[in-house]
Amino acid sequence: MGIFDFLSGEFIDVIHWTDDTRDTMVWRFERHGHEIKYGAKLTVREGQAAVFVHEGQLADVFTPGLYMLETNNMPIMTTLQHWDHGFQSPFKSEIYFVSTTRFTDLKWGTKNPIMLRDPEFGPTRIRAYGTYAVRVTDPRRFMTEIVGTDGEFTMDEISFQIRNIIVQEFSRVIAGSGIPVLDMAANTADLGKMIAAEISPIVADYGLSIPEFYIENVSLPAAVEQVLDKRTSMGIVGDLGRYTQFSAAEAMTQAAQNPAGGGMAAGLGAGMGMAMAQGMGPWGARPGGTPQAGPGPSAAPAPPPPPQEKVWHIAEHGETKGPFSKASLGRMAATGELTRETYVWTAGQDGWLKADDVAELAQLFTVMPPPPPPGV
Repeated sequence: MGIFDFLSGEFIDVIHWTDDTRDTMVWRFERHGHEIKYGAKLTVREGQAAVFVHEGQLADVFTPGLYMLETNNMPIMTTLQHWDHGFQSPFKSEIYFVSTTRFTDLKWGTKNPIMLRDPEFGPTRIRAYGTYAVRVTDPRRFMTEIVGTDGEFTMDEISFQIRNIIVQEFSRVIAGSGIPVLDMAANTADLGKMIAAEISPIVADYGLSIPEFYIENVSLPAAVEQVLDKRTSMGIVGDLGRYTQFSAAEAMTQAAQNPAGGGMAAGLGAGMGMAMAQGMGPWGARPGGTPQAGPGPSAAPAPPPPPQEKVWHIAEHGETKGPFSKASLGRMAATGELTRETYVWTAGQDGWLKADDVAELAQLFTVMPPPPPPGV
């Protein structure tokens, strides 16, 4: 082997890139101390582009195909190298392969709720999330604006920036769209197109495009969803009277499961049962379930249900206990479990108050006789 054959073997003469990582956007082909042979073969596959950087300057961009690295194929490189026709010489350059395929199933979502003015609910907050796809459409701009000299650039390195752009434009578009929250689910496709159209000019400055953008879900705060569920339930029930009876039955079941309110629950259950019986009108029911004629109009009306006793909750050591009837609180006051400084709350009361500040409960502490006078 001659010296010239040995030297020619030291130069790179086949340049290509295959990738199976699915997240690599740019990969640099280089070997330390080796030069690229004049006339070497460059293979650029479909879904790739090859970018030549010579002495810090971006020289050429090659699209898919097979190339012989010669002066007629590299006019810009020829100018940089000052090659004359017929002059064949090895050269050193950095070659970057850029993936131009779509990177799909990328996630985006609103980190914080978005404030907007809904035509039906008024001021409200929403969250949203979905997926998108991105691809490199201008390898030259992508290299100069984003990659720089990074030898292996992955999708994770730019996904955070793209998500910020998406959330910013989504917030702006959704707040100005005027679409009611309840109708957003039926308009996610149109909203996705509107948002993608706003994002495209921004990411184009990076040499990228967003070929796909999807909104998977738009949700309301949990408190608003609970109220909406109740409203939907009432719409399904239809008859408000039957819905009230159903709610009363549920309240009776829950009260019966609470040992503290057992006596009160029994009275409440009796009252609710009588009220439900009245709701059935002058018709009773046979054992088989069919209605039968009850007493005529001359029958005496049933007495009204007893008034519902107010129940109380107490706060101790950061925990809430109860509910307790007033009689139960009286016994607790006698044993010292309830003091004037104990915080209590009942339905309709504006926040927690000390027991001594509630007129109904302050009486509990004056029932016991005062201590006897000295000397008696």
